[in-house]
Amino acid sequence: MTWIDVSVPLRSGMVHWPGDPAVTIELVAAMARGDNADVTAIDMGAHTGTHMDAPSHFVAGGASLDDLDPDVVFGPARVIAISDPVAVTAAELERHDIQRGERLLFRTSNSERCWSTDDFVEDFVYVSEDAAALLAAREVRLVGIDYLSVGGFHVDGAAIHRRLLGAGVWIIEGLNLRGVTPGRYELICLPLRLAGAEGGPARVMLRAMG
Repeated sequence: MTWIDVSVPLRSGMVHWPGDPAVTIELVAAMARGDNADVTAIDMGAHTGTHMDAPSHFVAGGASLDDLDPDVVFGPARVIAISDPVAVTAAELERHDIQRGERLLFRTSNSERCWSTDDFVEDFVYVSEDAAALLAAREVRLVGIDYLSVGGFHVDGAAIHRRLLGAGVWIIEGLNLRGVTPGRYELICLPLRLAGAEGGPARVMLRAMG
């Protein structure tokens, strides 16, 4: 089975959360200019592109990114296709028999619609408050969404983060699940080990389970 990279490539000028630093990636030394080697400088916020949120992002005293147990981000995961054009809802999730300890990645219309532009899309599909309550109650291990936040831009953004992170649910944001068939996969997610950080960029790979 082939590994599928569901990470968003990082590049200068790409979409980022409003108010966060813009993304600038540039060569500060280049062999083409006579330097001994190519050296790239990176300037961006920690919650850019494909990234993880640690509990400390919204929970005072919560675990930071370098406290992450690798067991959270290595192992079986389930990609669930979400049909609702506005939000991931509890009613829709109830049809999928969510189990304790699962790793769940939600493929919404975001993957086809939002990553095709460098402009921030305000009406992306997010996790509703009732869905977040269900996921917390079921004690899932990990939740992933295919745009820059599990919470909506205009509604419930902080509340959704607090509900999930406060229940010990780690979050992957900024996935691109376009073309990924719903089903069961092996997951590898490698966030940067940023000491004391509340989040950071990640590389995420899936491989279908036969």
